[in-house]
Amino acid sequence: MIYRKNTRKFIVPALLLALVLFVISPFTSGASAPAVPTAPPLLPQPGAVVAWGSNSSGQLNVPAGLDDAVAISAGDDFSLALKSDGTVVGWGNNNFGQATPPAGLATVVAIAAGGFHSLALKSDGTVVGWGANFNGRATPPAGLTGVTAISAGDDFSMALKSDGTVVGWGANDFGQATPPTGLSGVIAIDAGSRLSLALRSDGTVIGWGQNFSGGTTPPAGLSGVTAISAGGLAIVEVESALALKSDDTVVGWGDNTTGQATPPAGLNDVVAISSGSTHSLALKSDGTVVGWGANFNGQATPPAGLSNVLAISAGGEHSLALRALSRPTNRDQCKNGSWQIFTEPSFNNQGDCVSFVNRINHGNN
Repeated sequence: MIYRKNTRKFIVPALLLALVLFVISPFTSGASAPAVPTAPPLLPQPGAVVAWGSNSSGQLNVPAGLDDAVAISAGDDFSLALKSDGTVVGWGNNNFGQATPPAGLATVVAIAAGGFHSLALKSDGTVVGWGANFNGRATPPAGLTGVTAISAGDDFSMALKSDGTVVGWGANDFGQATPPTGLSGVIAIDAGSRLSLALRSDGTVIGWGQNFSGGTTPPAGLSGVTAISAGGLAIVEVESALALKSDDTVVGWGDNTTGQATPPAGLNDVVAISSGSTHSLALKSDGTVVGWGANFNGQATPPAGLSNVLAISAGGEHSLALRALSRPTNRDQCKNGSWQIFTEPSFNNQGDCVSFVNRINHGNN
């Protein structure tokens, strides 16, 4: 793409954060590093998609009625959402079919939007790709199984396997699709413009690929990391990166031309991060979003009053947030399919609300 990827990925605050860990960030902020994931992530409760920034290709035009999304991913100039029924919806630039999921695609548990291609992780641990396929970026290696996380970069792709190893494919002109020999114990991955990052179970970060701006070289002594996000602008060959630490603060490195690698002073209580082409986003524990870096299309300025956010994703020149819907106040509302719970499963006295959260769908029983 002309930007970065992601990922990324979605994050929710409070107890439900544990359910989405490997789409964008690997585990709850402030917690110790978990073991290598052995299965694809579970999905959180649904929400509505909010978009801001550039709308040059319709990437902000969220489909009407999309209020059951459980994951979001912002590509270069298109957007993806994963629905609670395991299907995928795309909108925005579709010149290579990147915003049009394959017919019949179902049982999806994670999504990743790249420059001009898309990836989906299925519940059986296999990966499906579509869109631009130059260099084979949208074609996972034959026999690839046991995948627990995916990430789409500008022109390449990555997958994290249940054994803690990483597989890459697509363009490899800077070595971005070739993980370092012997790399293991990985719990999270992120593909940037033409760089790759891996978070190891000991809280350290490994980078490889393009390094013109130092994006693949984490600051010396960086440790206690709980989430990573890789960005960059491929068209001008620059790259940047972010890390979320166990103390809920953010560290940035690499290209900082627009200030994208310099988090705002005093930023804390962060539970999720996302790095776009030249801007960055952070989700705070109170459900609000902070942006910084390039803002010429307003991509780093969340809409006024935006709150109850569960997930974030920074794209080329636009941003996405997954916003929780209203919480039910009684059992009848919980049983009504139009209601959803937006925080941790605290409605244990509400009967079907418990099964509602566990089943991640509308409580219709």
